[in-house]
Amino acid sequence: MEEFKIKTSVCFGADALGCLSQIQAEKVFIVTDPFMVESKMIERVTEPLKDRQYVVFSKVVPDPPLELVVEGVKEVMAFRPEALIALGGGSAIDEAKAIMHFARQIGELPDMEFIAVPTTSGTGSEVTSFAVITDQDKGVKYPLVDEALLPEVAILDSSLVKSLPPTIVADTGMDVLTHALEAYVSTKANAFTDALAEKAAVMVLKYLVRSFQDMGDTEAREKMHIASCMAGLAFDRASLGVNHAIAHNIGGKFKVPHGRTNTILLTHVMDFNADIQEYNPKEYSEAARKYAYIAQLAGFGGGTVRTGMKSLIHQIQKMQKLMKMPMNFKECGINQEEYQKESVAIAKGALADGCIRTNPRQVTEEDILVILKKVYNGNHS
Repeated sequence: MEEFKIKTSVCFGADALGCLSQIQAEKVFIVTDPFMVESKMIERVTEPLKDRQYVVFSKVVPDPPLELVVEGVKEVMAFRPEALIALGGGSAIDEAKAIMHFARQIGELPDMEFIAVPTTSGTGSEVTSFAVITDQDKGVKYPLVDEALLPEVAILDSSLVKSLPPTIVADTGMDVLTHALEAYVSTKANAFTDALAEKAAVMVLKYLVRSFQDMGDTEAREKMHIASCMAGLAFDRASLGVNHAIAHNIGGKFKVPHGRTNTILLTHVMDFNADIQEYNPKEYSEAARKYAYIAQLAGFGGGTVRTGMKSLIHQIQKMQKLMKMPMNFKECGINQEEYQKESVAIAKGALADGCIRTNPRQVTEEDILVILKKVYNGNHS
């Protein structure tokens, strides 16, 4: 028997932030980053809470470290709020998840409501039971997976993403596509996750470049915000694959944004998962057929599974170039000697990553080393 359930209530559309005025909590703890405070964007959240007590913890940094989680937990336990709001991108929501989770356990705050307000369109973290925390001393990212990490409420207000700079739009948007495609071919995929993944992928293929090229394209920004949430719902139930397993470990070793790392890996992982050995094979893998179907849904599929799948890869590469994204890790400035030195550790770390369990094709250490070699220079075999 399978089960599909959605714990998180999603508020979206015009003035979605208005739903904050409906929360019952009298004491609210807000986790965000310094930019949200400096830019006064945080006032969009605090204004509906003006009749309540609130504390702002603005010590969120990219790749949130364990030390800041511990500091946040201490402040929550001292304040003892009835609700915790995460405002920001994936790092803010991930740090808030970890703070919330441990504060509920250690501080005996089981009834503390958790509300996520994303300000980027990428991680889908507002509807997932995943968080990624970094051990800076070891240079390792640790994915946390627990249903208790799911927010009770997610607020999708596209006005919060209208001023995102193009580079962030590109990195986070391609992360959405990676989430959708990995969930789509996952061994845990089902009819419900497929519907969400298909819709999310097609929306990214249609709207991401538009969102990148024109900050004033409110339709594109709104569609990408929704696509991010849909992809999050899909991968939270279906999980991910080797793409993220490798990305988590590269991100821990080298300072490349997570979405950019995923993007560089994506077409190479698709090639690996599709596993098309001949020009016109009698049978195709399920992953290859699914990739080809996405191309068909997006309107550029070919006459065969092979041509459809290749069309999707070419479209992704075209998007990378249009958005001026690096096509390989060499272009990210990673030293080749250092990269090669870390390759075995990255491969072993990826094999130990929980995401790899649902990859559609069995993966060995040698397979990952081959992928890592290709993605340094960006050469497809």
